Amino acid sequence: MSESKIPFHRPFVSGKEAANLSQVLSKGEFDSEGWFVKQCEQQLRDLTGASEVMLTPSCTDALEMAALLCDIEPGDEVVMPSFTFVSSANPFVLRGARVVFADIDPRTMNLDPACAEAAIGPRTKAIVVTHYGGVAADLEGLKRLADEHQILLIEDAAHAIGARWNGQHLGAIGHIGALSFHSSKNVHCAEGGALLLNDATLATRAAILHDKGTNRRRFMRGEVDQYTWVGLGSSFNLSELNAAFLSAQLESVERVNEERRQIRAIYELELEDLNKNGRLELAVLPDNVQSNAHVCFLKCQNRGEREQLIRYLSKNGVDTRFHYIPLHSAPAGLQYGLFSGEDRHTTSGSERLLRLPVYAGLGADSVLRVTALIQRFYDHQP
Repeated sequence: MSESKIPFHRPFVSGKEAANLSQVLSKGEFDSEGWFVKQCEQQLRDLTGASEVMLTPSCTDALEMAALLCDIEPGDEVVMPSFTFVSSANPFVLRGARVVFADIDPRTMNLDPACAEAAIGPRTKAIVVTHYGGVAADLEGLKRLADEHQILLIEDAAHAIGARWNGQHLGAIGHIGALSFHSSKNVHCAEGGALLLNDATLATRAAILHDKGTNRRRFMRGEVDQYTWVGLGSSFNLSELNAAFLSAQLESVERVNEERRQIRAIYELELEDLNKNGRLELAVLPDNVQSNAHVCFLKCQNRGEREQLIRYLSKNGVDTRFHYIPLHSAPAGLQYGLFSGEDRHTTSGSERLLRLPVYAGLGADSVLRVTALIQRFYDHQP
């Protein structure tokens, strides 16, 4: 009998979600002001250390709130890596900003502070950093840049639940952070996100944005006798049903992350000889980083070799994926942005990168099967 297929990803289920959803159904309270919404926000405050947490329908929505909090105006600029998802750029382009893309550190695929510094100009309002795969970017360098130029540092921490830099949770280090709870993430609620605020001066404005531009929170606290439209805003709330599912997941975040880290450790151990011999490249984790192993990747010698490896693994029942097409080379990127300096690593890294299966429940035997196939592939390469 042939071996079963190994999927690229399988969404985690803790087993406690049904009880939480049943509780919501029995109460009949489904809106965004229920017990589980408040519970999730507290769980995330405890986990991340952020001064304020607001659940959102997606990480994209959290980043749209961030763009509004930055007071982006037409002609302003925002610096970010090109190797990221479109949601890092769209919220700022929607406000009229031009995106200035900077090159990455090839070891981690994260924004290089030296390249970001060269991209900063007189109209720069913010730096947006993506912590790729749950591995922290060089936050020491990026925080220094933000402070020196008096601009906001926004962390796209979509991959980074439970990941840390110098003991601090990613997304809770810059001025504003955004988390994702899409079903592709370590823990999820099918679709969901969170805005993390680490600057208390932004909290009042964020509450208005979150509540459709009203002062509803002040009304609910009894500070005003009625609530009304007081500024810009939108429907940035997460439902009680999603929050009930998410609350169960958050209880298991450390266990899930540790299981994924163990999977990554097996990949690294089994592929280390190929890495040492220059046949492929593995990611490099800085000493002060605790990753959540959201992504496990290797880099082939070139794009052609990567496509051959994808086909070989697929033929043998293993689903693997490449990742982002650099935004600066996309049609919208050409229209709304520009690349600052030389593209030394972004495009070449993107074309060589291959993501391997990693999810809670992927047993060691399956991981060893993947690594054995990769070794066999390179045994037959010239």
